Amino acid sequence: MEIAPSLLSCDFSQMGSEIERMDKAGADYMHLDVMDGHFVPNITFGAPVIKAVRKFTKKPFDVHLMISDPLKYADDFADAGADLITFHVECDSDIDKTIDKIKSRNVKVGLVIKPKTPASAVFPYLKKIDMVLVMTVEPGFGGQSFMADMLPKVKEIKAECQKLGIDTLPVEVDGGISESTIAQAAEAGVDICVAGTAVFKADDAEKAITSLKNIAEK
Repeated sequence: MEIAPSLLSCDFSQMGSEIERMDKAGADYMHLDVMDGHFVPNITFGAPVIKAVRKFTKKPFDVHLMISDPLKYADDFADAGADLITFHVECDSDIDKTIDKIKSRNVKVGLVIKPKTPASAVFPYLKKIDMVLVMTVEPGFGGQSFMADMLPKVKEIKAECQKLGIDTLPVEVDGGISESTIAQAAEAGVDICVAGTAVFKADDAEKAITSLKNIAEK
């Protein structure tokens, strides 16, 4: 299991040092939630902020676009230093064009599904993408409760990949991941867990990340 701390839960006034702290604590990715106030009812930060904090770690930037028109802004996030850009199947942009645009920038691409969206929504694109992100909370705000009933989607996606002859397509979950929920995620076959408050608000981030990984491996 890999852990991607969600910067949504960090101290925004110390974002650079918060990234360094997570890097030292053993994070595998840095998860950056971009919200536009339109696709979701919240606004976070955009490409200029991501570009400014890129220098604080060599760990991959996993940039989650919760925005209405990801195609329009794909170049900005590629320029800002994103290693992986995930965007929602529910967005307004043309899905195929957006995938192609991101890939043309030598950036990995993933698709995200909200809780009310079935797993089958990503099936037509599985051969073109590098990851699927299954939301285990309604996107928009951190600190929400984990929705365990989303986990069957992970198994459905993995089964479809097998059917299509796709060997490895990581599935990530985001929302409500903690020591009490990560075992369920691991059991469902999740590869990467986004964790916010569970690591940023812990007294010792390294212990928190190690503990999450240990529980997932049991």
